[in-house]
Formats: sequence, structure tokens, C-alpha cells
Amino acid sequence: MIKSKQDYKYYLEADRIALGKKRKKPMIFFDEVWVFERLLRKVEYYKNCKKSKFYHPYYYYLYLKLHLLSIFLGFHIKPNVFGPGLSISHPGTIVVNGNAKVGANCRIHVCTSIGTKAGHDDLAPTIGNNVYIGPGAKIFGDIKIADGIAIGANSVVNKSFTEPNIGIAGVPAQKINDKGSEKLVKKATEILEGQSNDYKY
Repeated sequence: MIKSKQDYKYYLEADRIALGKKRKKPMIFFDEVWVFERLLRKVEYYKNCKKSKFYHPYYYYLYLKLHLLSIFLGFHIKPNVFGPGLSISHPGTIVVNGNAKVGANCRIHVCTSIGTKAGHDDLAPTIGNNVYIGPGAKIFGDIKIADGIAIGANSVVNKSFTEPNIGIAGVPAQKINDKGSEKLVKKATEILEGQSNDYKY
């Protein structure tokens, strides 16, 4: 979670690396997903760090911009869900419950849903670091997904998987291999760890 200006800059840089962007800022056109991620981080920063009433009007303005861009791109993603190094593959339907928690370096594809247990508003998944979520995956309930797991396309995940670095797939999902997400996600936070710059904690 972003708790300082330093964290904010770190998240922005991790997301840029995860998305594979060489430029420092998005282009006016063709970088809509990157624009969304940067705006999401800005909303998180103002929500978490700028609690004075003086900042409220600007926060609501940012939130409105995020909401409108979300509608345009097909995303329903609340602030403070994803850790640094988020990589959204491209525009398309993605629905994530605001009570879910997803770790660093998540790669998520279209037509995915991360939701609560049926009949509850707050029993949502906790997903570890370096997790790949394939197109059409459905992940729901009070479950835990370990680090380094790759979730196959169109999988339905309704139980916990606590063994790290494995592949899961199917309806319902089950372990299918020991490959994990190693070749499927860019570990942006690890790339930043060795760098001496303003982005480090």
C-alpha cells in the first residue's frame, strides 16, 4: 500500500517496468492502460497520504477521472488492491472486488474476475506476489493463492493453493505442473531492488 511520496514514485516505476514501457511518461494515444495505472496510483496516494480536507476536492476530481477511464477501458478496480509492478495486458473486462489483496508483480488478463464468496461482501481472495492470471480466470471466496502461481485461462479458482510456483487450471482449478509464473511475469520489484535511486524504500 502506498503510504508516502517515496512509495508512490516506487509504485509508478515498478508498474512502468512491469508493462514493459521504455518511456518515462505515457503517450497521448495508445497508452490508455498505462494512463489508467498511473491514475490509479495517484488516487491511492491522495487517498492514503493526503487526508486533510484541503485535498478532498482534488481527490474526488481524480477519483471521477479514474471512474470514467475505468468505464472506457472496461475495468472495475478499486484503489489499494494491487501491489507494485501491476501489468494489465490490455483493455477489456476486469472486475476486482475492493476487499481483495494482490501482491507485487501481478500480470492480469481480460475477462477476469476476482470476487467474494457468495452471500458476502468482504470474503475476497488474498493473492501473493508474482502471480499470473490468465484470460477469463475467475477467482473468488476467502481463499489464498501462494507466490509465483500461474492461473490458466478460463480457470475457476474457489479454493486455496498454498504451494508456491505451480501452475493451476481447470474448472474447478487444480495443480497441473510445477512451472509456475517464472516466464510469465516481469518481476519489476526485483529489478528495482538492486538500483540505487529515489524509488527504493
